[in-house]
Amino acid sequence: MGLSSLTLNREGVTVLPMLQTLAMTLSIALAVPLVHPPIGHAASVKVVATLPILKEFAEQVGREHVEVQSLITGLESEHSYSPKPSDLRSLGQAHLLLEVGLGLEVWVSGLVKNAANPQLRVITTSQGVGLIRDHTVAAGSSASGNPHIWLDPENAKVMVRHIAEGLIAVDPEHKQDYLNYLADYLRRLDQAQKTLQERVARLQDRRIITHHPAWPYFARRFGFQIEGNIIQQAGMEPSAAHLAELTRLIKDNKVKVIVSEPQLNQKIVQALAGESGARVVVLSPLPGTIKGTDSYLSLLEYNVSQLIAALQS
Repeated sequence: MGLSSLTLNREGVTVLPMLQTLAMTLSIALAVPLVHPPIGHAASVKVVATLPILKEFAEQVGREHVEVQSLITGLESEHSYSPKPSDLRSLGQAHLLLEVGLGLEVWVSGLVKNAANPQLRVITTSQGVGLIRDHTVAAGSSASGNPHIWLDPENAKVMVRHIAEGLIAVDPEHKQDYLNYLADYLRRLDQAQKTLQERVARLQDRRIITHHPAWPYFARRFGFQIEGNIIQQAGMEPSAAHLAELTRLIKDNKVKVIVSEPQLNQKIVQALAGESGARVVVLSPLPGTIKGTDSYLSLLEYNVSQLIAALQS
């Protein structure tokens, strides 16, 4: 018996036309490219952040309306990160990409291009921030300022406002929620900043040496004084002559503290501390890399508290 004569006797329905209809439906479905689902109650805004700090800012402003992924965990170098195939897939499905800019994530433009997602909106969170010159960039670099802006809570407020604007642009239905969550987070940032500044103001000596120049915005906001940096140029180890000069500076001026970071070469900073008599304090520029720094507010609290304790000792 051929297919053309197959029927279900009791209902009298021919099978072949049903199979043809099913095949046609599947072929059309496969031919249509994947698109983002409409944003609404059934779907979250998909956000990709270059750094964990931007992930947290997006979660604070977006809360239940967002699904956020950070490309960097915090233990890699944000300057030299190598994107993975999974990063490309994530960007292909995202509504928003959050970056700091200022030449920090030099790898991100190629990633965006290769993701080929026409609906992806890139939010550069450093726009409008008052910049401090970056003395570690090579001559002729186009970088316009030190990119570690988020360590000043005043700059963080600018950054979260940009993120709120981006969320409203792709999900206007929840605009009032985003504005309410933004206002709440800004209040908490204000309170934390005021409390920490009051604590630092009681310090007599606020001078420090930093391993990596991630700290000028933090120092400016809270009143610490950076006397020198171990790293003079990004991607290059310090020379013996520079380390000898720092040793003399620390001894002559009785600088008590050298600030390092978890992802940096600790042998260099420990050697400098051994020669100079200064104490090494490991702080983190990104949340989650040291126990007790799981959020931005706890990161600020941790970094200020560790410095106060070391400078008072």
